[in-house]
Amino acid sequence: MLVAAVLTAIGAIGAASPLAGQALAATGTSARAAAVAGDSPAGFWYGTDSTTVAISGSAPYQVPVIGGDYGGYIGMTGNWANLAGCHKIVVWSAVNSSQANANYARHLGIGTGVYWFMGGPGVDPHYNGTQSEAYAWGEQQAARTLYDISHVHVTYPVVFMDIEIPGNAPSYTPAPDNGWNTVYTSACSGIVRTSYVPATLDRAVLNGFAAYLTSHSHYKAGVYSAPDIWAEIFGTGTTSLISNTYEWTYESFTASLAHHPAGWCLAGTSTCANFFGGQTSASKYALMWQWSGGGGSYNGVGDFDQIDANRTPS
Repeated sequence: MLVAAVLTAIGAIGAASPLAGQALAATGTSARAAAVAGDSPAGFWYGTDSTTVAISGSAPYQVPVIGGDYGGYIGMTGNWANLAGCHKIVVWSAVNSSQANANYARHLGIGTGVYWFMGGPGVDPHYNGTQSEAYAWGEQQAARTLYDISHVHVTYPVVFMDIEIPGNAPSYTPAPDNGWNTVYTSACSGIVRTSYVPATLDRAVLNGFAAYLTSHSHYKAGVYSAPDIWAEIFGTGTTSLISNTYEWTYESFTASLAHHPAGWCLAGTSTCANFFGGQTSASKYALMWQWSGGGGSYNGVGDFDQIDANRTPS
């Protein structure tokens, strides 16, 4: 996602539109369509996320380079840095969202999903070191997410919290770790105040976001992250476990587009999806895998995802 080597900002988010309903599990017509697309097994779809991937032709749209029906787009609706007044970038492709939704209307894929670029306790403008304030910061981010969602045409029922450590990505964040392990003198300063944040405070932000989202909407809470980053933020104890939260992982990944996913592995290779927080690819909560374009794996085209629509929650 945002840790790809080259990303560019996309224009304003499109006009408001009501939720189009949940994505279809691959049965009947959609299962046959998935088989024709070349993705496998039935119900899996190739998709993209974040910056625009050039897709030519007309609906039903095909995935560039790797082929198959375009099965979904996941875009950033908001960024904690914008919420805090740092005026950083929101990465949204109205073009790819429209193309994914056009295919969804033909029972191909999941349409459009969304994620929010999360800020940890250390970039909370009101940070005071308490779990209650961290929880409130999570709630505030969820509230803004729901506002942003109301201005786009979303068809996928899971909203992902993007929890990562982006490093030196000044276009997206003034804080290299997004405030998960470091407290800054102010949200936008980038100047370290304390080089430690308890995992319990990090978890309170996640819990606040998830609770607000699910109690104020019909959306389900999900997380975009990776095993090593997850452990760096939440540790490996009970605080790290999210056994009932939907997941989208970006490890393992590759810069090559020569081998395409079949289920949760790249065909003919040992590269497979690795989930986090106590989950594996066998979990019903394992939904997506960003197999190329994320984690700094620049492939020259964009971010590519494997999506299991069989597990789309109702």
